Amino acid sequence: MNTAGIDVSHKTLVLSVMKGGKLGKAREYANTPAGRKALLKVLKKTEVERVCLEATGTYHLDLALLLDAEGVALMVLNPKAAKRFAEALLTRNKTDRVDAGVLAHYAERMPFTPWRRPDDAVLTLRAVARQTVALKQTRTGARNRLHAMSQTELTPAAVLESIERLIDECDAQIDALRAFAREHIAAHPALAQRHRLLLGAKGIGEASAIELLGELLVLPADMAAKQWVAMAGMDPRAVSSGSSLNKPARLSKAGNRYLRQALYMPALSAAKNDPHIRAFYLDLIERRGLKKIQAVCAVMRKLLHGIHAVFKSGQPFDSARLCPPRPRPAVAG
Repeated sequence: MNTAGIDVSHKTLVLSVMKGGKLGKAREYANTPAGRKALLKVLKKTEVERVCLEATGTYHLDLALLLDAEGVALMVLNPKAAKRFAEALLTRNKTDRVDAGVLAHYAERMPFTPWRRPDDAVLTLRAVARQTVALKQTRTGARNRLHAMSQTELTPAAVLESIERLIDECDAQIDALRAFAREHIAAHPALAQRHRLLLGAKGIGEASAIELLGELLVLPADMAAKQWVAMAGMDPRAVSSGSSLNKPARLSKAGNRYLRQALYMPALSAAKNDPHIRAFYLDLIERRGLKKIQAVCAVMRKLLHGIHAVFKSGQPFDSARLCPPRPRPAVAG
């Protein structure tokens, strides 16, 4: 049986094919539509019967959907299971090529558990949410151009009218997509229930809730809150080397930019309007000396942890539990 392991990152796909118990030379492809099609062509040419991927948030999703549509026998492995299997193989190194080989071994030796694609209703909502984001970006760019060109009398009236029409068209399409999303959510009880839970959190409005649902519900159900944070690129990235380089940790941003964008405005709103989250936000600034943008990012992480808990429990969002008040220092009598 020919098997294949594919190590997935947000930029690359590393393919390792195993034939007759022997691994071939690993090949690397871009994690783009063209790169995924090229990889699929190799899988068919080498007559691979099983493919194993490691769950990487949404980085693997487009590839998994393509392989599933082409009838490839696919399993998507929990990262912890992949790590334990690599340890059992006494793997000493950890590189993309080594990881791909480990996944190919897993596909050959372990029981096959087929991957289940996300519900079509969720994939539809994600597509609508991402198109809405793209339209908002186009509208913002057009507004900026309109403002700049309005500052000079040299700009022809026809140009200004063209930009204004583009802004109006973007507004109309955004409204239409949001109306479609509302109807789509209402028609699917599971989406509607999660949507209500999100709207129960101060700071999360209807537009943000749609975008968050589209990104979060395609993630594997067994992902932990910390994995959500890493998937969003909200985890800290340390930069140090020897004794000469030791920079403050910054956000990795090696994650889903749509999810980060969807969290930003709710975090700003919650830091202003939710008393418990605002106390957390101010404490970061006043006691720990964080900059405002750093404190906002910390609120974004908190919100993501809170949403994870809400989705798991089905209970309403509780900011008091998410951000409990800090005990006041005792005053000496």
